[in-house]
Amino acid sequence: MSLVTPDFGLLFWMVIIFGVVFFLLAKYGFPIISKGVESRSAKIEKSLKDADEIEARMEAWKSDEAKMMEEVRRQQAEILRDAAQTRERIIADAKEEAHQQAGKILESARKEIEAEKESALRDIRKEVALLGVSVAEKVLRNELSDEKTSAAFMDSLVDEASRQQMKS
Repeated sequence: MSLVTPDFGLLFWMVIIFGVVFFLLAKYGFPIISKGVESRSAKIEKSLKDADEIEARMEAWKSDEAKMMEEVRRQQAEILRDAAQTRERIIADAKEEAHQQAGKILESARKEIEAEKESALRDIRKEVALLGVSVAEKVLRNELSDEKTSAAFMDSLVDEASRQQMKS
């Protein structure tokens, strides 16, 4: 047996084991992963929709702000100069506060979306790792279920360990 070209028997068993693992993943693993991805996608889309609603509210606030400015201009001609200066200062403060709050709301929404995205990726990675370990455990238990196979596997591990010690 060459190191580059595997023996037919080894190749046969590798294909069989790969088929079994792929079947188990296709039957049990991929649906779970797909559901997780879809639920995270739905959460992210909901967050994006909420952000769009916030932007729509901001546009409504801007139109309301424009209406308020027109009202202020009409009243400015009738009110004394000192009252006009006070009103302009109050409007500027309210405008600045509205812009600050809008910026905070948008930044908060962006951070929340990014956090959800990172959380989704971590959860998916965790689920894939756990699924891989579970599948490997089930395959090993199935392969080592009888005593002959288990003893042969243990003997091969002991032989391999002793060969490595001899090389050292």
